[in-house]
Amino acid sequence: MYLEAKETARLYTILSDKLGNDTAEAMFKYIDNKTERSVENSIQSLATKEDISTVRKEMAEIKTETIKWMFIFWVGQTGVILTIMLMFLKK
Repeated sequence: MYLEAKETARLYTILSDKLGNDTAEAMFKYIDNKTERSVENSIQSLATKEDISTVRKEMAEIKTETIKWMFIFWVGQTGVILTIMLMFLKK
């Protein structure tokens, strides 16, 4: 952290010598604002514990629905196979 502050101060000195204090200060304010907005946007897109628990509940509901439909499909398939077998046995 100390090195970053030291390097920033050195960069500010170099830029203020070349471009002037006002321009260097404006550049640093722009970079600071841009960095803050970027961090705020990143924080807003992070998931919270509530988001994760909501997703887990939705996944559990989807799992039970899938199991229910799989059971209905298996029962239907068993019925079709038994019907076909009975048709062949009657002939």
